[in-house]
Amino acid sequence: MAQKRIPFSAEQLNEIIKTYPTPFHIYDEQAMRENARRLKKAFSWNEGFKEYFAVKATPNPFIMKILHQEGFGSDCSSMAELLLSEKCGIIGDEIMFSSNDTPAAEFVKARELGATINLDDISHIDFLEKHAGIPELISFRYNPGKLREGNFIIGNPEESKYGFTRDQIFEGFKAVREKGARRFGLHTFVASNELNSQFFADTASMLFDLAIDLKNEIGIQIESVNLSGGIGIPYRPEEKPVDLEYVGKSVQKLYEEKIMPNQLHPLKIFSEYGRMVTGPYGYLVSRVLHKKDIYRQYVGLDACMANLMRPGLYGAYHHITVVGKEDAPADHVYDVTGSLCENNDKFAVNRSLPKVDIGDLVVIHDTGAHGHAMGFNYNGKLRSAELLLRPNRDILEIRRKETMADYFATLDFERFNRFQP
Repeated sequence: MAQKRIPFSAEQLNEIIKTYPTPFHIYDEQAMRENARRLKKAFSWNEGFKEYFAVKATPNPFIMKILHQEGFGSDCSSMAELLLSEKCGIIGDEIMFSSNDTPAAEFVKARELGATINLDDISHIDFLEKHAGIPELISFRYNPGKLREGNFIIGNPEESKYGFTRDQIFEGFKAVREKGARRFGLHTFVASNELNSQFFADTASMLFDLAIDLKNEIGIQIESVNLSGGIGIPYRPEEKPVDLEYVGKSVQKLYEEKIMPNQLHPLKIFSEYGRMVTGPYGYLVSRVLHKKDIYRQYVGLDACMANLMRPGLYGAYHHITVVGKEDAPADHVYDVTGSLCENNDKFAVNRSLPKVDIGDLVVIHDTGAHGHAMGFNYNGKLRSAELLLRPNRDILEIRRKETMADYFATLDFERFNRFQP
């Protein structure tokens, strides 16, 4: 079983806390960079390969700038994500705009930035034309329905709200070609947090087959295939990560068997990974405030579900390290909780840990994606700071913690004082 380690010592963590009180999220820059380079290397056989980092996973411009320096673009799905990318200097074909139920203003902004628009529904063709115009380059998201199994998070494609059916893909490409589009891409979204390496090769095979059929049946020459995201991370110590090298080599083999003989070469391979890029390299640091012994033993932290929603939302496992007790026996069983007025505000249930004392620091692992990003203000809780552990071991604050002034900023108390119920 693999052991989960933290990239800082107890001494360094205590120094950090003197300046930045708990709770906070902290990200390991060097580890993220090394992981980004590994992903690029796995697909280096494809000259057009591009990773569009899923901004929703960690929407922080400092992280986005680091990944852009490593050659990544942005996968955006909202106005805020488009604006973040623009502020980072990520524009043009370095943005893949994949959204659903899209407001007109977001299509307009995507066109303004020169983003590649990846449509989610056939009805969006006329909507896009009316509000922003049909671009020369356009991509469609494919939902294979019963032709493909999804994974446990996304569910069966037939039950998914995303994408065109197979028949709609053909009809849609003919329609946009008549409206002036000349360059075409394919995309799909059938998995999230998937650890089966073969799943991603099978996804590539499905899209390659569709590209071949589009060429042979209606003369559409696909120039890019976007494998989307979905690569998971081993949240549990006993789980194994996806073998990126295996995925890269498997997709290359399929490319040589299917794309090259059918005159679709050169075909660009794109991806939109978020979780696997940054997830394992983020940590939520918190302090034990209380202990409670009733029908179970509880450890109460100064962090809560507002800082990390995944465990409370759907019972997701996040490993927990009690700092300074890494080698102590895990001979106590606790529920690890926050202070929300909700009984699902738990980071762990019946978790075996070393004996925990009030004042201990705990580190919750694998929060570098869908951690801080999913924060909220229920119960008047404030979102925490985000810190960056630089390669030289310096600490940089990349988002300050919220204040009560932030929480009340959208309320007009002058108007309230004049208000007569």
